[in-house]
Amino acid sequence: MSRPTPASAGPAGDARGQLPEEARAGFDRLVHAVLAAPGATRSAALGAALRSQLPGTAGVRWLHAAGLSPTSRAADLTAAHWLSLHQAWLAHEQAPRAGTRAAGHGPRADSRHGHAPGAQAIPRYY
Repeated sequence: MSRPTPASAGPAGDARGQLPEEARAGFDRLVHAVLAAPGATRSAALGAALRSQLPGTAGVRWLHAAGLSPTSRAADLTAAHWLSLHQAWLAHEQAPRAGTRAAGHGPRADSRHGHAPGAQAIPRYY
């Protein structure tokens, strides 16, 4: 038995209906993450809920571009806001992340012990 998606009713549901079938799964993940953020409810501040979905300044920039305050509620979002948020989320998901390597550079060096591969710390004799 599967759980109902939070995007099935209201403005989020209207926005979901405007998306192509292949984009709906990602949209459902976004809506669920925004509405089910830790400590979040439909009455929780949207700025905090967006922090994990659009990290850095991306969430604040989206809120500003949408004309919303960080203290706005998820229930205040219209279908146009949800579609715009989904576009911003997709752009963020496809962007390279800081601290990750670009594809094609081979495996990451194994440095679990703090040194280059094959190197060991000089033993200390007391």
